[in-house]
Amino acid sequence: MLTLQRAKELNDSQVADPSLRNHALSVSAAMGAMAAHFGADEEHWRAVGYLHDYDYEKYPTEHLQHTEQPLRAAGVDEEDIRAIMAHGYGLCSDVEPLTDMEKALYTVDELTGIISACARMRPNGLTDLEIGSLMKKFKDKKFAAKCNRDLIKGGCERLGMEVREVAELCLEGMRPFAAELGLLGTEHSA
Repeated sequence: MLTLQRAKELNDSQVADPSLRNHALSVSAAMGAMAAHFGADEEHWRAVGYLHDYDYEKYPTEHLQHTEQPLRAAGVDEEDIRAIMAHGYGLCSDVEPLTDMEKALYTVDELTGIISACARMRPNGLTDLEIGSLMKKFKDKKFAAKCNRDLIKGGCERLGMEVREVAELCLEGMRPFAAELGLLGTEHSA
């Protein structure tokens, strides 16, 4: 089973950009919270979340086309590779998310972008970001406009959950990593 340490080794060997590493950590944290919700192994889901954009920095226009074989060669389980491939369903992959882990990764990938953008605007960042404020920003399509809200909604439907419920889980999962993510807020900026 993929460990978080191994996922970081693999990902960080391919990803140098600090913002992409931050995104990997955000998705990892959110996946840990989703795993807890589903009674699954939190570290395992966090590891898959951390590794999900393995080829993106080197191949942004061919995302996920350079993922399967290298991860397979590195000994990553087929289940984990499939989850990573499924997060791009309909965009750059034809692997449909079917398991709870696959559906969660598909959904939280975009959602963490909105959470991070919202936290960056606040004096205390993630530390006191409330779900109501986050949902207002979610409804504002001009805010974090590149984050695909239809994909998030579709992912939540696949999970049988409301957007607010998934967002709350992600928010709580990301909050302990606020300092590491640089999301302590504008009052804590240098």
